[in-house]
Amino acid sequence: MMLDLKDRTVVITGGATGIGLGLAKACGEKGARVVIGERRPARLDEAVSALRHRGYSAHGVVVDVTSAEQLEALAGEAFDTAGDVALVINNAGVGQRPGSVLDTPLEELQRVMSVNFQAVWQGCQVFGRRLIEQGRPAAIYNTGSENSFFVAVHNAAAYVASKHAVLGLTDALRSEMPAHIAVGMIAPGFVATELIPEAMRDLGMPVDEFAAITLPQILAGERYVVSHGYNQVRIDERYHSMRDAYTRSAPREEGDERYDVKQLRERYSK
Repeated sequence: MMLDLKDRTVVITGGATGIGLGLAKACGEKGARVVIGERRPARLDEAVSALRHRGYSAHGVVVDVTSAEQLEALAGEAFDTAGDVALVINNAGVGQRPGSVLDTPLEELQRVMSVNFQAVWQGCQVFGRRLIEQGRPAAIYNTGSENSFFVAVHNAAAYVASKHAVLGLTDALRSEMPAHIAVGMIAPGFVATELIPEAMRDLGMPVDEFAAITLPQILAGERYVVSHGYNQVRIDERYHSMRDAYTRSAPREEGDERYDVKQLRERYSK
């Protein structure tokens, strides 16, 4: 069943620029009330004004996504003021200052993980509980990256690790949420956002094109929301290597399911 956004609320963190704003526009076009969270007040005001200028219902909340208290306040604005939340997109993210694994300071790793992973985790907790209580069909989507599947950006291992972590979190959350709440990960490729160096930005996919490709997938409840076809080449490179490792060193054999954790868990939880 397709999720209907008309006269329902969509919450997007990091919604004042880039992919967040592109999706906010696309949701507004579907008749949603859009609540965007953003830590920069001036950019937030600009985004809300732009959305309202298009005739969309839009509200902004200044929020630092690394603060659980501020995420709770954002949820309060969405559920208690706007009401009837259909879709939450944990989208806020930061890039990494270039550096190898061996040279990146621990503080830089912690900065990237606090926004790109910990804040997404907290967003899933804060909004997931409320969506369950609300009891209506809804969805939670987390913004990962092509870097959730393979290493697309070199000298940015903290960023790559954070996006791999979002993939694991999202897959785990999906197995835990009730059936009426869809859970998925958005996996942008090279999109023209402020995270891209300005000299290369014009080479990326336009944000509005990205939103037009991905929002229908979100509304359909797709597990992975994708956009850049050539990513299949990179994914195949990785998974062929993994498959080859198993074929050579741990091939299937009769009775090997005795070590399958999922089957063991299901058997002993009955």
